[in-house]
Amino acid sequence: MTAATTLAPVQEQAAAPARRRGRRRWPFHAVMAPLTIIWVAPMVFVLILAFRSFDDIAQNGTAAWPKSFTWTGFHTALTTGEMGRSLWISVQVTVPAVLLSLLLASWAAYALSRHPIPGRRFILLLMLAGNLLPPQILLIPVSRVMDSLGIYDTLFALVAIHVGFGLGFYTFVLHGFMRSIPAELTEAARIDGAGSIAIYARIIMPLCRPSLAALGALATTWIFNDLIWSITVLRTEAKLPVTAALLNLQGGYTSNWNVVAAASVVAAIPTAIVFFAFQRHFVSGLLMGSNK
Repeated sequence: MTAATTLAPVQEQAAAPARRRGRRRWPFHAVMAPLTIIWVAPMVFVLILAFRSFDDIAQNGTAAWPKSFTWTGFHTALTTGEMGRSLWISVQVTVPAVLLSLLLASWAAYALSRHPIPGRRFILLLMLAGNLLPPQILLIPVSRVMDSLGIYDTLFALVAIHVGFGLGFYTFVLHGFMRSIPAELTEAARIDGAGSIAIYARIIMPLCRPSLAALGALATTWIFNDLIWSITVLRTEAKLPVTAALLNLQGGYTSNWNVVAAASVVAAIPTAIVFFAFQRHFVSGLLMGSNK
C-alpha cells in the first residue's frame, strides 16, 4: 500500500468537518448577504452622489447613474461651506475630551478595583447609572449650569460635558478589565518596593492597552459625531463642530445635493479612519475583562 493510498482516508476525514460547517453556514450567509447590501447601499449612494456635478443631478435626478465625476462638491463644502473649519473645531473638542475621559476613568477604575474603598460597588453603579438617563431631559439643566458658570458658548463647556457624561461608562469597562488582572502581579510589585503610582503606570496601564484602544475608538466616534450637546451649548456659528455645521449646510444648500453629500462624506472620514485603525482591539478590548 502506497503512502498516497494511506493518506487519502485521513485527508477525507479531515475535510469532512469543514464540509459540514460549510453546509451549516449557508443559511447564515444567505440571510446576511442581503442585509449587508441593504446596509451598505445608502453609503455607496451618498458617495456616488458626492462626486456628481450639480447639472448632472438636476438633469437626471439623484437616483440616476452618474454621467460626470467632479470634486466640485467637496471643494464647495470645505471652502464656502466651511466644513474644513468645523472639522478642526471637532478635533479640538474630541482629542482633549477623549484623552481626559480615559485618564480620569483609568484613575477611578484603578482605585475602585485595587483599593478597599468603602461602598465602591455602590460608587461604580452610581457612576454607571448616570449613563442611563436620556440626555433630552438634561439639556436645559446642563445649559443653565454652563451659563451660571460663565462658560456657555465655549468649547471648554462642550469638552466638560463629554467628559462628565462618558466617565461612568469608561470607568465601568476599565474596572471590569482591571479586576481580571491577577493580584499576584501587584503584590509582587509592592514587595519590590513599588508604590501605587508606579504600579498604575508600569503594570496596570500597559496591560489595559486593548481596552483603552477600544474605548478610545468608541469615545472618538461618540464625541466627534455628537450633535445634541453642540447645538445646546454653542450658539456662535463659527464655533460649531462638524455635525452641527453639516446641519446648517443642509439649510444653505438645500438643492445642491452633491455639496451636502460631499460634506457628509467629509464628516464621516475621521471616525471611519479611527475605527478601522483600532478595529482589531474594538471587540476584544471591550469583552476581554468579562471573559477572564
